[in-house]
Amino acid sequence: MDNGKTVELALDDVLFAAQTTRYYAGYADKIHGKQLPVDGNMITFTRREPLGVVACITPWNYPFLLSVLKCTPCLCAGCTVVLKPAEQTPLSALYLAALTKEAGFPPGVFNVICGYGETTGEALTHHPDVRAISFTGSTEVGQLIMKAAATNIKHVKLELGGKSPLIILADADIEKAAEVAHEATMVNHGQCCVAGTRVFVQASIYDQMVGKLKRLAEQRKVGDPFLSDTIQGPQIDNVQFDKIMSYIEKGKKQGARLVTGGCRIGKKGYFIQPTVFADVSDEMCIAKEEIFGPVQCILKFNTLEEVIERANATHYGLGAGVFTSDMDKAMRIAQCVEAGSFWINSYNLISPQTPFGGYKMSGMGRELGKEALDSYLQTKVISMPISVKNS
Repeated sequence: MDNGKTVELALDDVLFAAQTTRYYAGYADKIHGKQLPVDGNMITFTRREPLGVVACITPWNYPFLLSVLKCTPCLCAGCTVVLKPAEQTPLSALYLAALTKEAGFPPGVFNVICGYGETTGEALTHHPDVRAISFTGSTEVGQLIMKAAATNIKHVKLELGGKSPLIILADADIEKAAEVAHEATMVNHGQCCVAGTRVFVQASIYDQMVGKLKRLAEQRKVGDPFLSDTIQGPQIDNVQFDKIMSYIEKGKKQGARLVTGGCRIGKKGYFIQPTVFADVSDEMCIAKEEIFGPVQCILKFNTLEEVIERANATHYGLGAGVFTSDMDKAMRIAQCVEAGSFWINSYNLISPQTPFGGYKMSGMGRELGKEALDSYLQTKVISMPISVKNS
């Protein structure tokens, strides 16, 4: 609750964290190697062994949820964990540490260390006893972590930034598409790595969709995050607030049409109106760079070939989606768009069983699913000769 998240969103995070914990708990006694059929008089089998100490570095947008998502597969694999939460949001990580102690974890298995990335984070990434780093955050910091990890060849998992496209074809269910597109951008105050911030709308329904997204943005209730009917609370801090407002100004100066929003709400706190830009072109800053706030960009397209090319014209590749009633078109776009997750007639549907991660500069490795567990295990091969007696 130290990041302005609404009560409802915080409760959703706790529920998903519990589901994820149950999912990985079921794997704990099912990790095993296998016997290999090899040439010659030899028996060969494998063991799956834990990597060792894993440093998990989490961001401020989903502090409790991502702490659990990272740490549970590590612990299930038999690793020990050092969790470093973002300096803005340490409270839920410390509470999680108290829960592990209450649950009976042995000392040293789950550890939390608070501090700034430039000091604490850097120390973890360079420490010789840390065998793996799992980081969620900006692409720029991810690059620094990769460089640091190279000094003693650590395993690295990175879930980084995004500028995800959501494509709406003319044959889509327009009402549903508008509702999902609105939430895809604005969820968690727009502070979501996989937010669908580039909404591509086919030309014949463009004006209609702009009108619907405008109304939805204006109906969104912004206010006290502790009130149950609040949908959007404040941004995390003044740094992020100023960054978002600067992007809004850039959008206006570069010729995008401000449909609604774009202003601060009140004089106290970091509240920003849900903001919608139309007539956005691909070369504008607001269409290329991750804003990480409640700012939606609506772009017009004509053909499938065009929108696929434009959707891929980014160094990010975290998520993407399409709305259409034609499943042939949906599957064609899904196969062509470069993204780690792709949703059809939906967006941001994630479960503990589904691996999540990015293409290109949106990261490497996967959170969730069996893939996350496997990333904290290493394979040992054991072989021995056997004598074969002639009868």
